[in-house]
Amino acid sequence: METLTVETTHLSAHLAAGHGTSGALLTIVGVLVVALLLAAFVWGRRIRKREPGPPHPESHPRLPHGEPVGDVVERREPDELPRTDHRRTPHELKGNGIESRRRE
Repeated sequence: METLTVETTHLSAHLAAGHGTSGALLTIVGVLVVALLLAAFVWGRRIRKREPGPPHPESHPRLPHGEPVGDVVERREPDELPRTDHRRTPHELKGNGIESRRRE
């Protein structure tokens, strides 16, 4: 049992020691990732600089003169449905409430 522990410790120490190439490789990969991020940031700034700016207040739509436009409130009579055992599907109903009678 003791020899197994010694062999496992020796193997893990051998794998963890490395030859310095894994540390250098990780450093190079890290520098490349940072360089790519900086290049993407600079590229994005150049593209954004070429885009037109926000619109001026004069180009926005304005309300018509007089009263502002508001919501229209109407009361409508419900459409009566005949009582049947058949369940109706939405395509069997008419007009989605558009054709209902208005209350006076």
